[in-house]
Amino acid sequence: MSSKRSLKEILASEYVEDSDDENSKLGLNEDELDEPVQEQFNPNYCGECQDMELEIKCNDCEEQFCVTCFDMLHRGGKRKNHGFVKLNVGRSLGNENTPTEEADQKKLQDINNDANENQSVDEPANISVPTTNIDDSLLAQLYKHSQYIPMRLTHEERHLLRLLEAALEVSEYTDRVDILSYKSKSKRILEQLREMCSVLCGLVIASNLKIGKKLLELKNFSDNADWFKDIFEIGRRYKIMNPDRMRATYGKLCYMVMDSRLPEIEDHMEFHLYKPVKTVHTFLGKSEDNGKALAIFQDKLILYATADINPTGKARAEIQRMIKQKEAATEKLASKYSTSVYSKEDIRQVLYSIGDYNAYVNSNRRPIMRLLERLLVFRDPIIEEQYSLGIQYGRDGARLTHDHKRQWQYAQQSLLLWSTIQREMVHLWYISDIDLFNGTPYRLSSTGQGLNRVKSCPALYKQMHNILNECRSKCDSWVGSSVVHLGDDAVPNALFFLDKYTQIPNILIPFDQTLLQINDLVKHDSNLEDYIIKEYGSVDDLKLTILQDAFSHMFDGSGADNFYMSGSCIDGRLTSAWNFTNQISKKKYYKIFLMTRFIGFNGSQGF
Repeated sequence: MSSKRSLKEILASEYVEDSDDENSKLGLNEDELDEPVQEQFNPNYCGECQDMELEIKCNDCEEQFCVTCFDMLHRGGKRKNHGFVKLNVGRSLGNENTPTEEADQKKLQDINNDANENQSVDEPANISVPTTNIDDSLLAQLYKHSQYIPMRLTHEERHLLRLLEAALEVSEYTDRVDILSYKSKSKRILEQLREMCSVLCGLVIASNLKIGKKLLELKNFSDNADWFKDIFEIGRRYKIMNPDRMRATYGKLCYMVMDSRLPEIEDHMEFHLYKPVKTVHTFLGKSEDNGKALAIFQDKLILYATADINPTGKARAEIQRMIKQKEAATEKLASKYSTSVYSKEDIRQVLYSIGDYNAYVNSNRRPIMRLLERLLVFRDPIIEEQYSLGIQYGRDGARLTHDHKRQWQYAQQSLLLWSTIQREMVHLWYISDIDLFNGTPYRLSSTGQGLNRVKSCPALYKQMHNILNECRSKCDSWVGSSVVHLGDDAVPNALFFLDKYTQIPNILIPFDQTLLQINDLVKHDSNLEDYIIKEYGSVDDLKLTILQDAFSHMFDGSGADNFYMSGSCIDGRLTSAWNFTNQISKKKYYKIFLMTRFIGFNGSQGF
């Protein structure tokens, strides 16, 4: 039975449901927030792991297991030949018309015949259970996401990445190309691109003479076109899942690839540097395999092999069980889907790549979801009276005028928008590739932040409006402007857009961690507790003071250099958030931030 959570529980909670249904999870259109269900022993769940529902009964052991635990315990020895039957316990999800056992066994046999042709003789009998509707939905979603999830770099690719980073560090590409000069821009681009290729070849020779000798045997750079495309693709693929890396050099990389696709440059170079990012789908869809490996997305075990394990609220033993279960599922899939085209290590690499994607999205979204949950506290009339979120134009730097209710809606919609963008961030990287490297010309313009390349972003613009429409459909009304700046002075091109929105976790994660660690500080330091009570009244009042200031002035329309470039537009919300972080050292509660090991919002020490 769910019940309303207390103020103390919401402010101290680290719990966030792993669900994409923000309406039910955050109560966006309801008055109450349901309490998360506490984990208890459930007789319908596997006795080994207590994490997955019972699906298999072993006739010889006379015990019931989930699919993964059954397979792990019956991999070899005498248990390998144990008979089993499928169970329907807890799998109907409220559907009374459960298929008969005989029909299920027939379907099971059909699936095994189609999916397990390449199984090793040493492997145990394949176990596959027809998935529920929710499993089918998750598998379909995962297959869709696989089309833009980048493959994790191999050891050899990481070596090439280090060479690329070293070459980019010494390159002066943007300093020589993106300037106003009497010299032909095409000549400057060609000169810098050839210099970059020469540096890369020199680094390869220095690191591996054998490979470098092969590069030198080919006289022209165009003869090594595929190698140059590969190395630049590796850099772009690495950056997607590691946005905090290559911060000073990634712009050079993108502009080199962008210029190499210009018709006049490609004609002289006889090749370009663009290669589509290697994704999970393209890796598994090789023509030699006829797409057979893509059948892995119809196997329910992939959900367990790629799941992100959240340790919050779990005992060490339970975490260890989940890790072992995940590893067992990974090994089973690697054995089951390895072929002459894809080795076991290739399948593991695919699963690790999807796991990286899940971990990346969840780690970036959880702080936003926790802040949305804390925002619900300010709907309480008593809290509203004492900690109003209202802002007024010109006061404390605010550029907007909102009463408490309107500012609450504005903050909620902004956080919801950021949560959706973080969910789609990898997809947005994939789309940005289309806009950045499509070969269309750009213009060099002074945008108020120096000379920048202004280039239209039609595909990215369309996707952003889809995200915006999704968020608007979840709200009763929309507060502020719906303008999305792309391809103008505010956001000159897709690269600037990506750089802006990858900063959201840098803003919110330190903020969220500070709020979570206050209780631990007080627990171990009675003097600090006395100070907080004297200054703020209580620990909860301190948290409410911090949250009130954040929800009011993180979304107050401030931070722009002129009147037209901020306010309540989609990008202006992020601009005002960055402006708020720059002012954090002037806040009274900044001492509390420092006590929680806060070092800054961009990874550097203080401000």
